Amino acid sequence: MQLPEFRNEPFTDFTRPENQQAFTQALQHVQKNVLGRTWPCWIDGEEVRGKTTFEVFDPGETTRLVGKYQKLTAAEANLAVEKAHAAFPAWAATDVKERVRIVFAAAQKLRERKHEFSALLCHEVGKSWAEADADTAEAIDFLEYYAGQMLRMAAPQPVVPVAGEKNQMIYIPLGVGAVIPPWNFPLAIMAGMAVAALVAGNTVVVKPASQSPAVAAHFVQLMYDCGLPKQVLNFITGPGSEVGGALVQHKLTRFISFTGSRDVGLWIFEQSAKTQKGQIWMKRLVAEMGGKDSILVDADCDLEKAVDAVVASAFGYQGQKCSACSRAIVHASVYDEFVKRIVPKVEAIKLGHPSERTNAFGPMVDAAAKKKTLEYIEAGKKEGKLLVGGKEGPKTGHYVVPTVFADVSPTAKIAQEEIFGPVLAIIKVKDFAEGLAVANNTEYGLTGSVFTKDEAKKEQCRRQFHVGNFYINRKCTGALVGAHPFGGFNMSGTDSKAGGPDYLLQFLQAKTISEKIG
Repeated sequence: MQLPEFRNEPFTDFTRPENQQAFTQALQHVQKNVLGRTWPCWIDGEEVRGKTTFEVFDPGETTRLVGKYQKLTAAEANLAVEKAHAAFPAWAATDVKERVRIVFAAAQKLRERKHEFSALLCHEVGKSWAEADADTAEAIDFLEYYAGQMLRMAAPQPVVPVAGEKNQMIYIPLGVGAVIPPWNFPLAIMAGMAVAALVAGNTVVVKPASQSPAVAAHFVQLMYDCGLPKQVLNFITGPGSEVGGALVQHKLTRFISFTGSRDVGLWIFEQSAKTQKGQIWMKRLVAEMGGKDSILVDADCDLEKAVDAVVASAFGYQGQKCSACSRAIVHASVYDEFVKRIVPKVEAIKLGHPSERTNAFGPMVDAAAKKKTLEYIEAGKKEGKLLVGGKEGPKTGHYVVPTVFADVSPTAKIAQEEIFGPVLAIIKVKDFAEGLAVANNTEYGLTGSVFTKDEAKKEQCRRQFHVGNFYINRKCTGALVGAHPFGGFNMSGTDSKAGGPDYLLQFLQAKTISEKIG
C-alpha cells in the first residue's frame, strides 16, 4: 500500500469571498439541522439512551441550545468496556491495510465536510472561524499522519541476524482504551487520540468532555459511515467523575488516553496505578495536562514581532489552550517599550460571537470557566498593575475582556497557576539569565518561546529552556502535526508527542518471534 507523502491540511483563506460564502452556508446548515438534537450513545454498535439527559448551550449565546445528551452511569461505562473487550480480538486481527483504508476514508470525508464541523465548533465551544478551521484541519492531519505511521509500524522491524535462526519483531495492539479528550480541541484531540488507538488495532471507549459532546458524536457517526465496525468504537456521555472514573478503574481497561487538567490527570494517574481484582496488566497512561507557558523577550530582538507573538499566543481562542502564553518575561531595557506597544494591540481585539467572521475573540467555554478567570483577575489586581481589561464582557454569553497585568512578580499566583483564560502577566527581568530562570520556575513544562537575535542565547535556550515544545522567534501556540510533535514535561504530562513518529508506540507492544532453522 503506497501512500503519498504527508502534507498538513491547508487552512482556509477566509479573505476569499467564496470561502466566506461556503462557511456562512455551513453555519446556516448547522443552526438549522444540527443544533438542538438529542444525541444517543453507542455501545457495542447499538444506540443507548440513559434515564435522563443533560443540555449544552452555546457559550457565546447562552439561550441557544446546542444539544441534549445522555446522562449515563458507571454501569453503562462498565458495559462499554466489556463490549469493547469482546470486540478486540476480531479488530486486532483485521488487516492493517483495512484499518488504514478506513481512516483515510474518514480523513477524506472530514475534508469534504470541513466547514460543517468547524461551524459546529463555533457554536459548541466558542471558536472563531480561523480557530475552528485550524481545529478541523488538525483532525484531518492526525487521521492521515497516524494512518501512515501505522503502515510503518506494520512493516518488518530491524533485528540483528543470528545464524541458524529466523528472528522478527512485530508490534501488536494492547486491548481496550479509555479515550478522555478535552473540550478546547474537541475535534482534533478527540479524533487524534481515538484514531491512533483504533488504527493500531485497539478498541476504544470515547467519553467526551461534557461541554463538547456534539462534535464528538458527529465524528463517531462519520467513522461509522466510513466503514469502521461500530463495536470497536463505543461512545458514552455523562458526568466525568462517575462515567470517566468507571472507565479508568475497570479491570479490562488496558490503557487510558487523557487530555485535560493537571488535577484530573493526577487523579487518573493514581487510579490507573491501582490493580483491580482480576486485572492482569499494568495500565498505560498517556496524559497531556496543563501548562504555564512563557515567551522570553530579550533586549536584542525584533520587538514588534515579539509583541505580536505574545498577543496571538495569549489571546488566541481566549487563552483556552494549554500552550497559551500566559507570561511575557521581558528584559528591563525593552520592558517599557514592550508594555507601550502591547496595550493598543490588546485593546483593539474585537470581542463578540464567533459565528461572525470579524469576531476573532469569543466567549469562555462555560460559566465555571468564566468565574474562575474572573477570580484570577481579582487576584491579579492585587499582584500587578492592570493595563487592559479586568472585567467581564456582554451578558449574552460567558465573555471576559482580554486582560493584561504588568509588573507581576515571578512567584505571584497569576504567574504560577494555570488560568486557562485571557489573562497575561508581564514580568520584568534584569537580564537574560534571570529571564531564563523565571521561564523555568513553574511546575509545568509544555511550551515556550524566546525572541532574540543572539545565536549564543538561542543555543542556551535550546539546551536549558525546559519545555517539550520550544520555539525561537515565533509564537508558542500552533503546533502542526508532523512538524511539531506535541507534549510536555513535569506536570504537563507524559510528553506524549502527539503528531509525532513515536506516538503510536504508546498503543502497541512489541513481540519478538524466533524460529530455529535446521
